[in-house]
Amino acid sequence: MKTAIYPGSFDPITLGHLNIIRRTSTIFDRVVVCIMPNAGKIHPMFTREERVELARRVVSRFPNVEVDTFDGLLAEYAKTFPDGAVIVKGLRAMSDFEREFQMALINHKLNPSLDTMFLTTEHQFMYLSSSIVKEMAHYGADLHGFVPDAIID
Repeated sequence: MKTAIYPGSFDPITLGHLNIIRRTSTIFDRVVVCIMPNAGKIHPMFTREERVELARRVVSRFPNVEVDTFDGLLAEYAKTFPDGAVIVKGLRAMSDFEREFQMALINHKLNPSLDTMFLTTEHQFMYLSSSIVKEMAHYGADLHGFVPDAIID
């Protein structure tokens, strides 16, 4: 069974994330959306439990997608899959690639059997990030078209 791990803080999950999840679910037998802490994002808007609930609500339509959490290193989490796993990362811009490429190299150094696959987001989501969504929400903007309808409330 081919398993993909799609890691992130998902604070909150956006239509861009959902686009990567949908496309990954057609490539792999199993997709694990792994909600992880991000050292650069010290104060998330949503608790881990809320992010898990929001993600589960959104991915429930995909039979081969599940949601999990992990507090350690991604390379260590990947070792928990007996048949191995591939990391999937979505890319919006060249600046994403530089950081994600560095992380892929580090993850491979920590876990030599671990590969990373990059998917570029579709053009209509290239500008979208959780940070932008949070700022919009702070000012009461309409979030339709930015996050899945199932989580706007």
